[in-house]
Amino acid sequence: MPAESGKKLFVGPRFRRIRQQLGLSQTQIAEGLGISPSYVNLIERNQRPVTAQILLRLAETYDLDLRDLATADEDRFFAELNEIFSDPLFRQIDVPKQELRDLAELCPGVTHALQRLYAAYTEARQGETLAAAQMADRDVGTRYEANPVERVRELIEANRNYFPELEQAAETLRDELNVPAEGLYAALAARLREKHSIQTRIMPVDVMRETLRRFDRHRRQLLISELVDPAGRAFQLAFQLGLGECAQALETIIGRAGPLDDAPRRLFRITLGNYFAAAVMMPYPAFLAAAEALNYDIHVLAQRFNSGFEQVCHRLTTLQRPNARGIPFFLLRVDNAGNVSKRFSSGTFPFSKFGGTCPLWNVHSTFDTPDRLLKQVIELSDGTRYFSIAQMVRRPVAPHPLPQPRFAIGLGCEIRHAARLVYAAGIDLEKTEGTPIGVNCRLCERENCAQRAEPPITRTLILDETTRRVSSFAFSNAREL
Repeated sequence: MPAESGKKLFVGPRFRRIRQQLGLSQTQIAEGLGISPSYVNLIERNQRPVTAQILLRLAETYDLDLRDLATADEDRFFAELNEIFSDPLFRQIDVPKQELRDLAELCPGVTHALQRLYAAYTEARQGETLAAAQMADRDVGTRYEANPVERVRELIEANRNYFPELEQAAETLRDELNVPAEGLYAALAARLREKHSIQTRIMPVDVMRETLRRFDRHRRQLLISELVDPAGRAFQLAFQLGLGECAQALETIIGRAGPLDDAPRRLFRITLGNYFAAAVMMPYPAFLAAAEALNYDIHVLAQRFNSGFEQVCHRLTTLQRPNARGIPFFLLRVDNAGNVSKRFSSGTFPFSKFGGTCPLWNVHSTFDTPDRLLKQVIELSDGTRYFSIAQMVRRPVAPHPLPQPRFAIGLGCEIRHAARLVYAAGIDLEKTEGTPIGVNCRLCERENCAQRAEPPITRTLILDETTRRVSSFAFSNAREL
């Protein structure tokens, strides 16, 4: 968030977002900056500018990197708007990129609203027949409910995948338990038994069948399948404790999200419970210190905190405490068919909300090399470069003859952070040529890609029976209007 002396900057939405991430009221941040609450109010409503002096005071008082805080969300919002306005629906409307960037910067709430509206439109367009049949069976007064998974992803992104109330509660619990990582499972089981009268039982697969965890409220028993590995067992106990001991904190966070339908509300609570469980297994101060000392060696971190590879990668995306931040990672989990089941970004990577991923990203190659960790420098069409690692992981085993579930985890960061990773040792990050990838095929305008699955929706398809190119699709260079 650069500012020149004397230059007027109207950055109300960004200023408000920073204040909310710090968990401060307008009065509290005004006291810290030495200005009046009314002036803070005017700044956030874009009725007064923010001076360079105020921004510097904000950075010094709260130990903030204003550049990261300013650009991460705005780049993500811009990517969302660019994806939406690339749809043929807007073919006759030429919206300049700068207007989209201005909207992303000044009106993030409008960006969220447009994204939700477009998601609803896309679902309705793709499932028109099914939607009509479902609507016929609904009561007249029932309103449309958006995809709860996407709604919860929006809420996580809005909080930058960091929830200070849950972090504090997890640290307090670990302090009270006062046990090393290898003793956590036994300590959690004792806590459930002594404080909540809940007995933990590891059950055979023929009893649990397809269920990995089940809480029997009547018998006050937490049943965990024998298929769950030790790290998963501790995680499930911490999750159960979180629902009981952090109920008020969960409701406070959910309440801040505004009105929610029942499905996204339940899913958000489950997601927050999972967040708490990971924070218990990998307490913020100790985990961040270890990550920095080990140059983010994921396998060693997994051993030290008795956690799994995916658990550690996911936890790394949450290290966004204002005065003690880790590298802003992004994470993707896909199956071997390319279906995305997880995506988190505490940085600027522009994940697509309405499609898959680029097949040139080597996260998909991990299924061919299941025991290897793959490294790659990738470059988007706008020249932004990232460093990523990827590895295949196996979820809880499935009894024969069921297929064994496999997923690929991709973890990455902007190239400027890569030198801090053990995986980048020996790589000349400045000279290494990045693999050119796109967000996905429908938005990528790179020509002559042999992996292209469909033409970009922003270009006119060219069909010529006399020519066969490397790519299955040829398209015009000019944007379609």
